[in-house]
Amino acid sequence: MKKRDVLVVYPARPKAMAQLEESYTLHRYDEADDKQAFLAEYGPRCEAIVTNGHAALTRAHLDHLPNLKIVCCSSAGFEPIDVDALQERGIWLTNSSVALCDDVADMALLLTLATRRQLVAAHEYVRSGDWGRKGMYPLLSSMSGKRVGIAGIGTIGQAIARRFEPLGLEIGYTARSARDLPWSYFPDVQALAEWADILVAIVPGGAATQGMFNKPVLEALGPTGSFINVARGSVVDEPALIEALSTGKLGSAALDVYLNEPNPNPALTQLPNVTLYPHHASGTVETRDAMAQTVVDNLAAFFAGKPLFTPVFDLPETAVSL
Repeated sequence: MKKRDVLVVYPARPKAMAQLEESYTLHRYDEADDKQAFLAEYGPRCEAIVTNGHAALTRAHLDHLPNLKIVCCSSAGFEPIDVDALQERGIWLTNSSVALCDDVADMALLLTLATRRQLVAAHEYVRSGDWGRKGMYPLLSSMSGKRVGIAGIGTIGQAIARRFEPLGLEIGYTARSARDLPWSYFPDVQALAEWADILVAIVPGGAATQGMFNKPVLEALGPTGSFINVARGSVVDEPALIEALSTGKLGSAALDVYLNEPNPNPALTQLPNVTLYPHHASGTVETRDAMAQTVVDNLAAFFAGKPLFTPVFDLPETAVSL
């Protein structure tokens, strides 16, 4: 039986790639020197794409993929992928947000504790010998009894909230509408920030959330507030964040993501009240393998005529099918 043709825009992890190589004819667009010529030659054969959330997939690309039926993304975010174009053409899109939920939620907790208890600065206080020279490190503020607002209460947002509960934090959230959840609902991120001591961003990237965490939101957190970003750098008005942190209008921030990766603005990264992590919240072997496995599993399900495991959107019954 002839193997299905799959275009590899971005490779999966080795275990997943081995499975894909066994089951499909892979066309390595990622390794092609002349990508335009490669796409023109092999694109019309391909029914599926393997990619991640950092590789672009535009309408111009899709023009060379007349038989494309599904795009499988091995990351949670997919901002460079033209979702509207896929929906218009009846092409499925899957991602891997379920697979990375626990590690990202763990990182949100770690970053929150690290910035609130000044872990990095305190570590250096011991390492440098300042403890012996200057005496006790300055007293900080307890986590217990504080209010944490979670902007984005999907699968990962709920996992973050549940990690905060044992710390004695009061939890609030914002979403398009109130959910059947045991936490306080706020109609917008501004209201949430005004209420919270700690604000966690876990909204998707894209045009709808561009600059959502702007000057009024950040300053509403106040001089003792903390902003935690495990979403995307694009969701923050970065100049406003730098200004708020520099002037003391915002107390601290802990960031896994940045506007310009992997070279974030030094005006941000050199601030003493910022805790930094290199967009690595999902960066464990187990989770990255699980994320890649979603690609394998979704492709297998699709070509077997079974429901997809992690579809990003639903398609009408008239959509492209096998």
